[in-house]
Order: sequence, then structure tokens, then C-alpha cells
Amino acid sequence: MEASLWSVSPLDGRYHKQLAGLGELTSEAALIGFRAYVEARWLLALAAEPKIGLKLAPAVKGVLEKIPARPSLVATSGMATKVKAIEATTNHDVKAIEYFLRDELSAAGADAATLAMIHFACTSEDINNLAYALMLKSVVEGRLLPRMDSIDAQLCALVSEHAALPMLARTHGQTATPTTLGKEMAVFVHRLRRQRARLAAMPIEGKINGAVGNYNAHLTAYPDVDWPALAKRFIEGLGLKQNPLTTQIENHDSLVEAVEIIRHYNTVAIGFCRDVWGYVSLGYFKQKTKAGEIGSSTMPHKVNPIDFENAEGNLGLASALAAHFGDKLPISRWQRDLSDSTVLRAFGSVVGHAELAYGSLGKGLAKLAIDPARIAADLDNAPEVLAEAVQTVMRRYGVVDAYERLKEATRGKPVTIKALHELIASTNELPVAAKAALTKLTPAAYTGAAADLAKSVLNHKVTV
Repeated sequence: MEASLWSVSPLDGRYHKQLAGLGELTSEAALIGFRAYVEARWLLALAAEPKIGLKLAPAVKGVLEKIPARPSLVATSGMATKVKAIEATTNHDVKAIEYFLRDELSAAGADAATLAMIHFACTSEDINNLAYALMLKSVVEGRLLPRMDSIDAQLCALVSEHAALPMLARTHGQTATPTTLGKEMAVFVHRLRRQRARLAAMPIEGKINGAVGNYNAHLTAYPDVDWPALAKRFIEGLGLKQNPLTTQIENHDSLVEAVEIIRHYNTVAIGFCRDVWGYVSLGYFKQKTKAGEIGSSTMPHKVNPIDFENAEGNLGLASALAAHFGDKLPISRWQRDLSDSTVLRAFGSVVGHAELAYGSLGKGLAKLAIDPARIAADLDNAPEVLAEAVQTVMRRYGVVDAYERLKEATRGKPVTIKALHELIASTNELPVAAKAALTKLTPAAYTGAAADLAKSVLNHKVTV
């Protein structure tokens, strides 16, 4: 029997194929890989500082430089196994990394001076915060942004094709001023792009300043070294931004801000899923069928919008976890407590459920087929939406009680085109040309600038 059938989390069980490769960035082995990379780069940075005077043998330097910036199944699995074996004795995960590197560098011929500088002046959090920052950066750049861009492309295809397709709007669930299908899709393109742009521009911070953030041990050992400047160069060399003021822990503020952006994106996406679900219910969207697939176990005619429902569920799960990140991670008792550690380990679940949702959303979008005839039928059966146009033109020509006249003619009773035309004809304040224009107006033609607004997003990239 397949091992994934026994997984506790559906991310590693039912959905493991959809999330292939995510474990290489967010798993325990991945965390070990990122930690080892940070430790290796720190030792290289120390050796590059002339005032420290550390000389690395070429073979030792070669070992350090081969530790990858981004873990992979091939490059990290052996290392992770060795580190976990050491941890079984040390009962300390970061110390296990240090001992692993000591063994590796010893085998490469490192002298005592080199071995003594592994993990120099570091607290565990110096390594952990940078490892998680690299994890976040890798996931955002390698996984989330490409999937967001894929959704954007699918939505833009709908916008482009249906920018001018008239559609009845529904405010408060009631018939309302017409719009176009493309414009309603464009609203979500614009909103999702805004969060995507914020996420892409979000600087991820890190620190490497010792036990309580003051470089105490660093300056005691090497008082002539400009440690804040060295730390800044090191952190920026990792592609991160230095957080200059911390306690023992990096404050997690930038990590939380990034996760909050993901949560905001997810909330907008939930709104989109619910709207599309409603349009499917109305028959505006049909779903392309696939041979062999079953929509309902008892009703053969049904093709349920399950992709949008699955997306909504996973978006909610990701956002619920993200909310706890926001509530918990910025808080630490005094200079350090360890309650953030177990929360951070759930990072893979946050992005896993989000990524799974984005995949479902994309799958659902690929199945959508528009039914223009059904959309047009709803418009044709809602002449009452022209009441707004009529009363607004009446106001232009000085009809003070225009709203009240239309209210009396339309509210709580069936409205016909004929009745509207009679009202227009009986309004003596209206010029002949205005009456003629209003009489020609149809719900399908009453879409304002919707088509142009829809098209405006096609070549517009949001920046922050």
C-alpha cells in the first residue's frame, strides 16, 4: 500500500503529487539544508574579514562552497540523515548542524583554528532566522509568485475575450446596473495583482548579532572588527535585508508581513471563488466535462464546481494558519522564549494549503465555458435596471423629483420596457432628443465604461 495513504497531513498524503517539490523547500530536511548553508556562509564570511585572520585550506573552502543555497532532494538527503543522527545524541537541532560541519571539515583537513570558528559567536536563532528567511524567499520566488502569475494569465484571458460582454450585476443579490463579464474579472485581476506586487517587493529581514542582539561575544573576541557592518554585508549577501535592532530572536515582523500578504491574497481569491460559484449556479458559466469524471454520486446530470470549492477550503486553511503566525510570531517574552519555534515549523502547511488552492483555482478556471445566451436572457428580463439611467437623465434636465417618479413606477411591481417608455414620453421636462436616446437604450447597451475599464488591466502591472 502506498505510504502516502498513511500520512497524517493531506498535504503529504492525498495531495502530495500536486505539491511535488515543495518539501525540498519547507521540510525538516530542507530546514537542515538552509541552516547548513547559513553556517557555511558565515564561516566563509569570517575568513574574508582581514582583522579576524582566519585562513581556510582550499579543500575546506571547497566543502563549504558546495553546500547549496537551496536544498534539493539529492544534495540534502544524505546530510539531513547524518544531522538527525547527531541530534539524537545532542537533543539540539542547530548544535547538530555545527557538529556535522565539524566532522565534514575535519575530513577535508581543517585545522583546529578553523573548526573552532564554526558557529562562531552565534546563538541558535542567528542560524534559524536566516534559514527560515531563505526558506520564505525560496518559496515565494520559486513557488507562489509563478502560480499567482498563472492565475493572472487565466483571468486576463477571460477579461480579453469578454471585456464587452454585457452582464447583469447583482448588488445585495438583487438585479442592478449592468456591467460586463470582463470588467468583473478585471476587478479581481487588479486586486490580486496588488497583493502579488506587494509580496514580490517585500524585503525579508534577518539578523546575526548574538545572544541578545548586542554583538557582546563578537566584540569581546575581536574588538577591532565592525561587526554590525560585517553582519550587514553577510545578510545582504544572502539576498536578505538586515534587521539592525533585535533581542535574541529576529522579530519575525517581515516574515509575518509576507505571510499576511499571502493571507490577503487568499481572502481576495476566496471572494472570487464564491462569485464564480454563484455565476455557475446562475448558468452564466458552464464547466467543461471530462470523460469518466463524475460530478455527483447520485445525480448523473450534475457537474459540481468542486475546484472552486476545494480552492476556497484550502485558502481558508492557509489563512487560518497565517492568522496565527500574525498573532504569535511578533511576540516573545523578554529577550527570548521558544514558543515561536513550533509555529515556524508549520510554515510548510501555510504555503502548502495556499499552493494547493492556487492549483485548484487554476484547474477550475481552465474548465469554465461562458454561456452568452444565458447571460443575455437575464439582461433582457431585467428592464428595471434602466430606471437608474432614466432618473439620472431626468435630473440633468432639472426634474427635481426624478428619483421619486422612478421609484413610484418601478418598486415592488413588474417593470416593462413599455412602462418605462411611457414614463419617458410623459416627462415634459425632457427634450425630444433625450427622450429618443432613452427610448433606444437597452439593458445590454447600458454598461458605461465597463469594457474599457476591463481592457485597462491587460497591459498594466501593479507596482508598490
